[in-house]
Amino acid sequence: MLGVVRMRRTTSTLSLIVLMILTSSLSGCLSALDTTVDPRASLQAYPLQIQEGEMVTFDARDSSPVEGVITNYKWDFGDGDLTETVVAFTSHTYSNFGVYTVRLTVVNDQGGEDDSTATINVNGAPQLNLSIPDVIRAGESVFLDASNSIDPEGGTLDFAWDLDWERDSDGDTNSRNDVDAIGDAVLVPTNNSGILTCSLTITDVLGASVSESFELNVTTRRFEVTWEAQELEYSWDEYLDQGEEWQGNITPGEEGRIISFEALLELDQDLVAPSDNFTLMLLMTEDGYRQTANTEEGNLTNNESTSALIEDEDINPLGEDGIYEADSSTQLLKILISQTGARKGQGNWTLTVIAQQAEPDPVIEGFPDPDPGNDWQLTIKIVVLVPKLVEIAYE
Repeated sequence: MLGVVRMRRTTSTLSLIVLMILTSSLSGCLSALDTTVDPRASLQAYPLQIQEGEMVTFDARDSSPVEGVITNYKWDFGDGDLTETVVAFTSHTYSNFGVYTVRLTVVNDQGGEDDSTATINVNGAPQLNLSIPDVIRAGESVFLDASNSIDPEGGTLDFAWDLDWERDSDGDTNSRNDVDAIGDAVLVPTNNSGILTCSLTITDVLGASVSESFELNVTTRRFEVTWEAQELEYSWDEYLDQGEEWQGNITPGEEGRIISFEALLELDQDLVAPSDNFTLMLLMTEDGYRQTANTEEGNLTNNESTSALIEDEDINPLGEDGIYEADSSTQLLKILISQTGARKGQGNWTLTVIAQQAEPDPVIEGFPDPDPGNDWQLTIKIVVLVPKLVEIAYE
């Protein structure tokens, strides 16, 4: 009985050992079957340096599944945006400047994964800050200040000013791409009122640029005008022999409006009658104005000399006092003096004195002429209205 019992125990122990060996072998086989082969990720990006708002293309076509096939491409663009594709390329636009690390994760059909990265540098656009005066008067120089413009990366900036879109200063047929000035501030002269359209472009060292167009509203100036009467006087004292003539020129209307004049030619008193005969002539060529007067004998009792008189009045209308606007005092003066219907006498005046006859002639031929000529005086008095200007401020 004892022998039988031992045999049964030995058989049970042997069965247990065999079971353990089989279990261990099976476990090793299963472990070998579960081994996953990872793919190999490869990432190319171009361009690596861009400006804000530009696009980068990513290419993972050099990636390898190693075994099987690649089933998925996971893209992390580094700016918070994620996406997945089944193709090996994609693109992404970066809106903000900075340095971004892009991560590609490649997944194959065995569930294996591998990563690859690329670095993208996004250059920030400059920030243009321009200061323009609120009020600009014609004739003033305008200070345009862009010195507060900045580069986000702290680099230097180039400034290019086109100061008049109506003028093609470089002759390339495009009036809006000229470089009329450089530097972060410019002084622009203004000669005329009106709207002046300009632009400024700033560029950083990596080529990022920002442009801004702007208008300069140049207004007229205001003047209070009053007209003052002034009397101009010209005189000549000459001598003419019989048959000779004298000529003189004046321009009395250059700075005012001619209102009236009086031209008086007087001859020295002859001791022997009759008196000499002279002619006075006034010509305003630009106005087609011509007047002539012959001398007339004066009353000797009243000590009146022989004379000729040319006079005229109300030649031009009177000026009106008031408030006027113009680009400059010089321009306004020209406008006031040259108003249509008020320009008579502004050009050249030609005065001519002709000694037609000096009496008496010699009684006997060949004897000296007792009165070969005469002294004369010509005086012309002209009333001119002159505008006086005082600039006043806008309310």
